[in-house]
Amino acid sequence: MTDDEVKRVYFNFNSAEPIYLQVAQQIEEAIFTGSYHEGAQVPSTTEISRDFHINPATVLKGMNRLVEAGLIVKKRGIGMFVAEGAHAVIVDRRRKAFYQDKVIQLIKEAKGLQISEGELVDLIKRGF
Repeated sequence: MTDDEVKRVYFNFNSAEPIYLQVAQQIEEAIFTGSYHEGAQVPSTTEISRDFHINPATVLKGMNRLVEAGLIVKKRGIGMFVAEGAHAVIVDRRRKAFYQDKVIQLIKEAKGLQISEGELVDLIKRGF
């Protein structure tokens, strides 16, 4: 990993969230932000495990989640690479989650506060 990539990666070893999920999330975030472009090679399990003192099997488990999700592909003997269309898949999934997790909750809260649809739209435009 480059120095810039290392600075952006953070694993919370005290978190209840398993490290393999954090590995998957870190790589997904790097794809989302453009740090890893489609077709680019991602760091190997050996690099990540060595750089962050994580068991290689744990790193591989996280990377395999991304393979199963179609975000990275294994090229035997070469390494793992960002899949074509991975960024679009992430954006689509995050848009859906944004709607479910944020927009629906916002509407519920607005209704509870007796904010009309028009007022809510105005508030969003003002904030945007």
